[in-house]
Amino acid sequence: MAPAGDWASLRAAIQGGAGSVYFGIEQLNMRARASNNFTMDDLPEIAELARKENIRTYLTLNTVLYDHDLPLMKRIIDAVKEHGITAIIAADQAAILYAAKQGVEVHISTQANISNIEMVEFYSHFADVMVLARELSLGQMKKIVEGVKERHITGPSGKPVQIEVFAHGALCMAVSGKCYLSLHTYNSSANRGACKQNCRHAYRVTNDEGEELVVDNEYIMSPKDLCTIDFMDQLLDTGVEVLKIEGRGRSPEYVKTVTRCYREAAEAVAEGTFSKEKVVGWKKDLEEVYNRGFWDGYYLGRRLGEWSEVHGSAATKEKRFIGKVLHYYPKAEVAHVRIKAGGLSKDDKLLIIGNKTGVAEPTIHSIWMEDTPVESVEKGNDCTLKIDCVVDDGDKIYVWEDKQ
Repeated sequence: MAPAGDWASLRAAIQGGAGSVYFGIEQLNMRARASNNFTMDDLPEIAELARKENIRTYLTLNTVLYDHDLPLMKRIIDAVKEHGITAIIAADQAAILYAAKQGVEVHISTQANISNIEMVEFYSHFADVMVLARELSLGQMKKIVEGVKERHITGPSGKPVQIEVFAHGALCMAVSGKCYLSLHTYNSSANRGACKQNCRHAYRVTNDEGEELVVDNEYIMSPKDLCTIDFMDQLLDTGVEVLKIEGRGRSPEYVKTVTRCYREAAEAVAEGTFSKEKVVGWKKDLEEVYNRGFWDGYYLGRRLGEWSEVHGSAATKEKRFIGKVLHYYPKAEVAHVRIKAGGLSKDDKLLIIGNKTGVAEPTIHSIWMEDTPVESVEKGNDCTLKIDCVVDDGDKIYVWEDKQ
């Protein structure tokens, strides 16, 4: 299950091999301010694309709801039903109950903090899929999955409840994301999708006498990103059926890369070809895109968090904007582009990103200026690129290079 913060990320998720995508629209989702989000008007097109690509779609409706939110919540769920979105992801019982009454499939969000088999049985009256709390160990996960089988717990569909867990992405210092720090400091509630992420900053801790607490790490409230690809075989051995990738606020190239790596890892486990050598390659790819450093979360039994050593990203690569596609000629397989920043050479590695393109990573076979082949082109010039993929008018062009 891959995140989709916008159209480019949605297509990038499909390119990476996602079996399902989750997204938010406008309000009432936990990334209401952290990503572009879609609108109600986008739902028919999202549903049509999903049918074409044979993937499932989940709309996040997982914030705390107040009375004044209920009419909007109902309109969103009605639209989900009308346009054929697969399910909603929710934690507030008001949304869960209304969706159940409307016959809309429900997934229980990690915000519900499901940590035991009794909670699974309770929510099975309303939901077919449940996301476990992020603080459980592999052993606890496995016990819950085994409990579902032993008790024959089924959801509204009549099928056994499926267990979903986070496999990769940002972690919060709060239990399953329930945090009030942003609310207290900025009156901007994380539980309403408006987190200011002030936990990600560096802080000095002092007592009333002015003595400063010496800590080993500047970012003592900012956990590293969860990464389970090292022990994917152990994670899948628990019996969980859905692996969720965090990142609706992250870039399309992040979505494509992370989705691809986890798709390949899960398939390798299924095929019996999972190995340390493959893990090294996947980790290298994961390190290229946005991350705060990696750790295994609490899945392997840790009791304390592992904190980030940097503010922002520790990615080994970065994209540098250079221009946009003016027009693509499919028969000739060439793109007419305008270089707006920096320059471009034939040996550069490109990322071309757009709403219809998703993330393209073409090889430049040749560069032409006024019918003359050249090795490079400078800012302010138009040129023609012979590339090995289809792109779209208006797509943004980046050079993908090692981070300095």
